[in-house]
Amino acid sequence: MRTRRLTAMLWVVAAVVAAVIAGLPVTAAARASAGPEATVVPIQVTGPASSRFNLVVMGDGYTAAELPKFREQLDKHLNILWSIEPFKSYRNYVNVYAVEIASPESGVDCDPDLASPKRDTPLQMGFWGGCNANSVQRLLTVSSAAATQYADLVPGTTSANRQILAIGNSDTYGGAGGTYATASGGNALSALITPHELGHSLGGLQDEYDHYARGERGAPYQGAEPSSIHHTLLTEQQMLAQHQKWWRWVGEPSESGGTIGRYEGGMYAGSGVWRPSAHSMMKALGYAFDQVSRERMTQRLSAKASLFQAGTPAGRVSPDQVVWLQTLHPADHELDVTWSLDGTALPTANARAVDLGSLDLGPGPHTLSATIVDPTGFIRDPAVRPTATRSWTIDSSLTAQTSTEPPTFTGSTPTGHPVSADEVVYAETAQSAGAISWQVDGKPVANPGNDRDFDLAPLNLTGRHTLTARVGAEQLTWDVDGTGPAVTPTLSKPLLSVQKASGPEYIYNDTFTMGLAATDDSPGYVVPEFRVDGDGWYNYFGWPTDASAPFRFTAEGTEIDQLVYGKLGVPRVVPWDDVPPGYGRHQVEYRAIDATGNIGDARRFAVTLLRPAPACTTTLTGTHGSLYLRSGVTCLTNATVNGSVLVGSGASVVAIDSRVNGPVRADQAADLQLLRSTVTGPVAADGVTRSVVAVGSTVQGPVAITNSSAVSVAGNTVNGPLRCSGNAPAPANLEAPNRVSGPRSGQCAKL
Repeated sequence: MRTRRLTAMLWVVAAVVAAVIAGLPVTAAARASAGPEATVVPIQVTGPASSRFNLVVMGDGYTAAELPKFREQLDKHLNILWSIEPFKSYRNYVNVYAVEIASPESGVDCDPDLASPKRDTPLQMGFWGGCNANSVQRLLTVSSAAATQYADLVPGTTSANRQILAIGNSDTYGGAGGTYATASGGNALSALITPHELGHSLGGLQDEYDHYARGERGAPYQGAEPSSIHHTLLTEQQMLAQHQKWWRWVGEPSESGGTIGRYEGGMYAGSGVWRPSAHSMMKALGYAFDQVSRERMTQRLSAKASLFQAGTPAGRVSPDQVVWLQTLHPADHELDVTWSLDGTALPTANARAVDLGSLDLGPGPHTLSATIVDPTGFIRDPAVRPTATRSWTIDSSLTAQTSTEPPTFTGSTPTGHPVSADEVVYAETAQSAGAISWQVDGKPVANPGNDRDFDLAPLNLTGRHTLTARVGAEQLTWDVDGTGPAVTPTLSKPLLSVQKASGPEYIYNDTFTMGLAATDDSPGYVVPEFRVDGDGWYNYFGWPTDASAPFRFTAEGTEIDQLVYGKLGVPRVVPWDDVPPGYGRHQVEYRAIDATGNIGDARRFAVTLLRPAPACTTTLTGTHGSLYLRSGVTCLTNATVNGSVLVGSGASVVAIDSRVNGPVRADQAADLQLLRSTVTGPVAADGVTRSVVAVGSTVQGPVAITNSSAVSVAGNTVNGPLRCSGNAPAPANLEAPNRVSGPRSGQCAKL
């Protein structure tokens, strides 16, 4: 998949150029009616506001001293947005402006509860729907009038071509969507609210939640076939037979994980209506848009910008004239341009200009047409594929005017920051004559057909390089960044770690945590991601209650504010999701997307999650003599036993990081678990009813396990024979072989 630059830094040089394009004085401050002064800062200006989708972002509750904090949080919000399709591929269609407003007071109203004070802030942002006791705490609202007044400071933007995003100075989870989108700035999940809300406001997408009030599954859907493009009452067979809804995507791997098909629940109904994917952006923050939603978002985003950007005006042209045009520029592919003369296609190879003097024109008038089509694979419905056509009449009575102006560049991919090694870089001129020549590291490279776009991907560049474009006496230069970001995982201490050629393997007892630290050699927020068992890539945001805390995995997940996070294996989004627990072995992959747009190589580890040890009724530490355990669950934690440990009928022992200087025997016991422990004598277990677990331990003697249940023997060192028989099911080594100096026999022969 193509990548693209993601940087959201305040580019000084680019901002000056952008301000000229937009007619916006960069250093000028303006005042909204009856509000504090505001400064409009162009973050990214790709063209005139009238022909772009304009994202106007304003902060509330940031004092003058806290404005750098707002800029840092904005960088994170935007870079996460640019890492999500279709915004990643169509970022060049979007202008971004920051409206910086120094607030008299820090914070927002009623944060985090109704007993919290109100703040004097320009946008009057507040939780609880603006401090309304009948609302909900996480509903973060803004004054519509104030937001509109400040957004109107950005020239050329209107309610029809812009989206307002207000970021509040708060670490509390909250936001809102619709005409205006809001999000808290510092919460772990707040940057993921923006693309979800754009799904509503730009894409007209519906929520795929199966509940309205958190913690309460919605009632069954009642009504006719929904107008929503991503909800239906039809079966997969009916969609395919009738060519309805998402029939073109059925059966394909979903970009958000799983397979596109039919999953019950959505539009706040718990049953009776179906959605395309198990968990896409519109159901669970952190996942991508699936193909159905992505197609709609691509269509709507393209509709906000004009495919024809400049060119020879429509009307009459002379037969010796060069007719030209400029298009928009996706970052991962070129738009297709076809030219036709009197309805017959010309062999122009996607060029942006046609020299009419080179054509064999017969007498009389002729019609020249140009059609721009976006060939993106994101769209399959021909009825919504972005397309535009323009026509000219060739009039033999006219003669072309010769231009004496030297060719110059009028626009390009910004040169003030690196471009990724698989980006489509563009340069534009106002003149029809003069092809653009391209060089990489000073060597010419061919670029036939459309010379305005240069696709770096086929060059397979790695490391750093220099790309140059020349026309006439002018030159543009870009730094090509072909180095992906690095990701360093930090895992909680496992029971066992095994290094394999395919990657590390870990065994955990019931739970583990994973932190991901992503770094890059270019500035800008780097977006870490992970996925489990090949499911959808999921944004790594820390932990919902603390962005600096690691992500916590458990077999059932952790419920926070009536949503579920960290369910290993098949995810749970809400508490009533009926999915199998996540015990057993899983593959975890992780990667990152840097501010340039490079997606780093995915790395992996395998993890086996054991069922939890039984709860301790007695915990022993320090040094002890021989133990005879007759009842309950005795936990040896960092303990030393100088003697034997005998576990009687129905009793349990769990030894963690402990040492037994003697034999261990369990007869008809409930549990025998040796975890990262050492036994200097033999170990024998017979008729253990619930679990026998030996992981990462050392036994200086023979081991015999017979007639027992749930036996796991993994990554141990046994200085003696290992014998197993009569166990049901047969013992497992959890893909972590044991080192055994004596013979292995019976069920343990291959462990």
